Amino acid sequence: MKQEVFLPDNYSPAENEPFMNELQVEYFRRKLLTWKSELLAGSKDTIEGLQDGTRNIPDVTDRASEETDRALELRTRDRQRKLVSKIDGALRRIEEGEFGYCTVTGEPISLKRLDARPIATMSLEAQERHERREKVHRDE
Repeated sequence: MKQEVFLPDNYSPAENEPFMNELQVEYFRRKLLTWKSELLAGSKDTIEGLQDGTRNIPDVTDRASEETDRALELRTRDRQRKLVSKIDGALRRIEEGEFGYCTVTGEPISLKRLDARPIATMSLEAQERHERREKVHRDE
């Protein structure tokens, strides 16, 4: 069983400390868990809202507007479901000791990038190369 890491409330990962030390790993683990719980809570609210929202609206325009809102909400929830899956992947990488390292180069991903997007699997440079290759293939 892992020993719990004490993380000060005001802690923020810094470049001048060892990369992916216990504090950094715990910081990102908690950040990911908080993000996931927020997404799941929002999803629960949506499901309840959609179940409550199945009412008969006589006006065709109002009904169409509500259907459009529901479709948009469902698309948003689908994107969030995929995001939860990516969060789970990042949490798995934390458990396996691979979090914070680029899956392409093996180099550390910058702390600023991880703080902004903790589900990142590639360094900024590798991501940009990947996106350039994708664009070239799309344009062909």
